[in-house]
Amino acid sequence: MIVLSNILKLYDGTSATKGAIQEHVDVWIEDEKITAVQPHDPKKPKGADVTRIDCSTYTVTPGLIDCHGHVTILGVGRDDIERMNGPEGLIYSERILYTTLVNGGVTTMRDVGGATHVLKRLVDQGVIIGPRLKIAICMLSTTGGHADFLGPDRCCGQVSALWPPGPGRPSSIVDGPWACRKRVREIAACGGDLVKICASPGVVSPSDHLEHRDFTAAEIDAICEEAAGRGMYVAAHAHSQSGIALAIEHGVKDIQHISFMNEELAEKAYVKGCTVTPTSWVGQALTKAENLSPFVMQKVQQVAESHAQAVQIAFKSGLTMLGGTDPILPGMHGRNYMELVALMDDGVPALSAWHGMTGLAGELVGENEIGKVAEGYTADLLVTNADVVANPQAFETGALVEVIKSGLAYRGELTKFPKRTFEGCVVDTMGSTS
Repeated sequence: MIVLSNILKLYDGTSATKGAIQEHVDVWIEDEKITAVQPHDPKKPKGADVTRIDCSTYTVTPGLIDCHGHVTILGVGRDDIERMNGPEGLIYSERILYTTLVNGGVTTMRDVGGATHVLKRLVDQGVIIGPRLKIAICMLSTTGGHADFLGPDRCCGQVSALWPPGPGRPSSIVDGPWACRKRVREIAACGGDLVKICASPGVVSPSDHLEHRDFTAAEIDAICEEAAGRGMYVAAHAHSQSGIALAIEHGVKDIQHISFMNEELAEKAYVKGCTVTPTSWVGQALTKAENLSPFVMQKVQQVAESHAQAVQIAFKSGLTMLGGTDPILPGMHGRNYMELVALMDDGVPALSAWHGMTGLAGELVGENEIGKVAEGYTADLLVTNADVVANPQAFETGALVEVIKSGLAYRGELTKFPKRTFEGCVVDTMGSTS
């Protein structure tokens, strides 16, 4: 039995209200589970089976749940994509998964394009260190749409360079309602947990304009119906108002990016019970990115001018808002907490941002008993030496002390806490073994 004793400040992930904040509490952990969260009591029974860890100077939160990840993406340049799809791609993904957990504080990730069941299985088996995964496998779009990275000088006999079909991953490019149905069936057969589609064109894709269309209504209807029949839900990349409207009206559960959402669309999404994942950080980061084409940079500026207002509209409408990083640029992996900072910059209150990346996300990604520091929940915790709840920017300056996933520590900074081992060796904070 492990006790995180006399925690200075605990955000438990149960809500976006002050009621989710506790002070001077003990969190009891046995194996993978939290068995109790109680006011601090130094007189609680002690014994050989109880290890107390003084947390009187620490802030503790649930582990982060990133609802828009891409653990196979190193960058969006041609060389990046070639490395990603080359023989070394798995090694890069292993490093991304490691830093996402150990440095980024993400204990669960919803990968919405790229990761196959192989990566998910290797993490579950303990072969690779990383957050537990929920996977979409593909990011479905039409020919010339957001997932089609061939550009205007294409050879039409080629497949998209972004995520070409391979073992465990069918093609992301699909046209027509019946082909869409078959593709959803293939994703389900490959072990997908959800389906990701492009309801609108995208920002970094080389040839599609934001105001144009990707899928038709008939294609989205077919995808959503087929997904529901296989116990999966649909998340949609959607920047434009027409794309957001299509997603809302035709059965999409989670709408991502929402760059041009207005009050009318927010109200429709609320009535339909949709959630939104704004991905604020990547939009801000793209404005500073180098080596983007003039065409892509023009789209970046379009999104930057409207995104913060769209986030405020979505939040004020009462829409359920999740947090997702969309880490497609170099330097984003392992800094997933920056989505909290970006959401707050866009006007979302701190506790609402935290709730959207912890307890609320845990309820919606299809993984039971994660995202909250409460009795019976999986022991996924972050221990920090600063008040990251009020100021998540403190993660950038070394506030993260320990990452605990399923009751095991991955940084080794809490000396008494059981550490994740790899075939009998203890993994240190730099990822080597000793």
